[in-house]
Amino acid sequence: MTPLTRARAAIGTRFRLHGRNVSEGLDCVGLAALAYGAGVPSGYALRSRDIGAVRRAVGAAGLPDASVARPGDLVLFEAGPGQLHLAIDCGDGVIHADAALRRVVERPGAAPWPELARWRAED
Repeated sequence: MTPLTRARAAIGTRFRLHGRNVSEGLDCVGLAALAYGAGVPSGYALRSRDIGAVRRAVGAAGLPDASVARPGDLVLFEAGPGQLHLAIDCGDGVIHADAALRRVVERPGAAPWPELARWRAED
């Protein structure tokens, strides 16, 4: 299965802060870990402006930077001041764990947040 297929299979899963599995719920880090089959490093923090720490963690998971958008990419957004957010590019939108809607959703169209970084699984 591809990261995009795994992310799509999680649509409808309830949102849970620090959630790491479909049965109990997912947050954006849990969704990314599920989609890419990667572990979550201890001590991560997306409520910060430390983009470098996120880059290092994603790099350690084996995902290289991507310069051109492609479905299945892992994307880092700035969802608000000091709030980083991960999502999966689905080509015509993003799949993400939406705290306001309390579930994993596919959001059509351009994401409403500034994009900070993008990674891709090796083909």
